[in-house]
Amino acid sequence: MTTRRRFLQSALGAGVFAAPLAALTDDALRVVDRARARLRHDDPEKIARDERYWRDIQSAFTIDRNWMNLNNGGVCPSPRAVSEAMRRYLDQSQAAPSYSMWEQLEPRKEVVRTRLAKHFGCDREEMAIVRNASEAMETLIFGIDLKKGDHVLACTHNYPRMLNTWRQRVRRHGIELETFDVPVVPKSPKQLVDAVAGRIRPNTRVIEVVHVANRNGQIWPVRDICRLGRSKGIEVFVDGAHAFAHFPFKRDELECDFYGTSLHKWLLAPHGTGFLYVRKDRIKDVWPLMAASASQDGDIRKYEEIGTHPVANALAIGEALTFHEGVGPSNKAARLRYLHSRWIKRLSRNGRVRLNTSDDPNQSCGLRLLDIDGITPTDVQEHLREKHGIITAAINGPKDVMGNRISPNIYTTLEEIDRFCDAVEGLLRA
Repeated sequence: MTTRRRFLQSALGAGVFAAPLAALTDDALRVVDRARARLRHDDPEKIARDERYWRDIQSAFTIDRNWMNLNNGGVCPSPRAVSEAMRRYLDQSQAAPSYSMWEQLEPRKEVVRTRLAKHFGCDREEMAIVRNASEAMETLIFGIDLKKGDHVLACTHNYPRMLNTWRQRVRRHGIELETFDVPVVPKSPKQLVDAVAGRIRPNTRVIEVVHVANRNGQIWPVRDICRLGRSKGIEVFVDGAHAFAHFPFKRDELECDFYGTSLHKWLLAPHGTGFLYVRKDRIKDVWPLMAASASQDGDIRKYEEIGTHPVANALAIGEALTFHEGVGPSNKAARLRYLHSRWIKRLSRNGRVRLNTSDDPNQSCGLRLLDIDGITPTDVQEHLREKHGIITAAINGPKDVMGNRISPNIYTTLEEIDRFCDAVEGLLRA
């Protein structure tokens, strides 16, 4: 009897899904092709300043310009083409769900799996499509075998949900969790590596590290920490919720064995999409959140066994990938840095303004933390939202990890950045 896995593999090889792939190239490619046709250069730094190009890209989004969303670090809107694709797949699912959703549409996830794996730089049999970074990371945290007394290292800047997950394992299984602080603006990436290395014990079994800190956008030296862990036989779990499609990188540059991310952030995919990467020879070592049969011990799809679930979200990831490819990962990263440089240069003239994020391009990209002396982050957030329609994220973190997280996106205009500066300067004068 042909197994589902063999059917999917043979279908891909036979080109069964060629037609759906063509459907992924409609509106998204029309917009970016038109924009790129107008470019007279291919330097990302020059493209970042080409307003005509970005006006075309901005036209691909359907958003309410009466709001200024500078909290894209939380969740991003999708381009119109992605939303339309999701609605199309949802309509198809409703036709006769037990057949149209399960038999016709579900197998097409294999195309998305293949494309995601290519973007991340891994084998398609190492790529699980999940709902978000939290699901991916909790699969790792709950799925790894640990015993009482085993030691886990995690920075206080790690995502709170992941720290809570570890704390539940402390309560339930008696493991030891050690959390530690680091400077909010480190002198160099090496300072972060040293902070980890100095706390390793003989019983350390796992290091959980963020690729990009959600509070202030600090990019961590993942490769060096993975090398450190591997040299001592310690697992390193990488929380990449804020990194994938934010700036260019591949798995081989990180040298990681485990990686989880959300796709509804910088990839601009539908809300409730993400992926979990597990190196092929390690899949058997990590249990799934929901039970899978013994025959799936080495199958990456065991992490997708969550019962009945919508497929439209996952399929529309394909349209988001098409849009991302068209814009260009390097162009996107350069644009995000350019938008930040505009407001940082202007607001930093005021002595009450402090940037709680490194401005080193190797340590930050599209997330920055703005701290205003004498005004709480919550008060800044409420003032900007209620008086100016500007959405930011108040960060009331440990010690000096305080401020308002500012995270524009490629649909953000220079005029909006200037209005944000006007609003902050008005608050400083009040």
